[in-house]
Amino acid sequence: MKEILKFLKSLAGNNNREWFLAHKDEYLKVKTQIDELTALLIAGVASFEPEAARLSPSDCTYRIYRDTRFSHDKTPYKTHIGIFICPPYGKRVNRMGYYLHIEPGNSLVAVGTVCLPSKAVSAIRMSIYDNVEEYIDIIHSPEFKEAYPEVGENPLKTAPKGVPKDWEYVELVRPRDFVASHVLKDSELSRADLVEKVTRLFRIGKPFNDFVNFALDEIGGDGL
Repeated sequence: MKEILKFLKSLAGNNNREWFLAHKDEYLKVKTQIDELTALLIAGVASFEPEAARLSPSDCTYRIYRDTRFSHDKTPYKTHIGIFICPPYGKRVNRMGYYLHIEPGNSLVAVGTVCLPSKAVSAIRMSIYDNVEEYIDIIHSPEFKEAYPEVGENPLKTAPKGVPKDWEYVELVRPRDFVASHVLKDSELSRADLVEKVTRLFRIGKPFNDFVNFALDEIGGDGL
């Protein structure tokens, strides 16, 4: 992991094609290490979600090359590594999954997902509204709360459509992104028990993913 963090730090300071091509061998070594880590995490997820065993590292890892066509930021490479395990679909799906983000000084473990279509977000909100006690039991359980203190990102300023503004739990349905994160220090990434720790955090987040994925399945799941 130290080699991965070192490469990402260097890339962040030299984000251009000339530097990357000159260090392509280093990147290929990093990619091999990431694939090995991903395979171990897939096996970890498969211990509580058996369908994950159908996935390969290529199903769950993102390219380091950025799509700059519609971005003001024209730097050609990502300066982080993303691993998203979503049984049985892999990374290209509108469902909750298990994510590891590796970036020097900004690494995290997360459950859920971001940037869902508005139809999906509305379905999640109404599922929470209709089953709020079940949802609260999940996100306020001591184990989940310790692992993921905050749930939801990018909130609306007011209540979403279909939910009364004075509903006592309105804060639960205001997020646009239903994701929960656990920050990882660089020192934790280099520990021998990294896979065990991340797998445990993934397992703790499974009830949250299951709740939201049930709502998504009701409107078409991965076909959104």
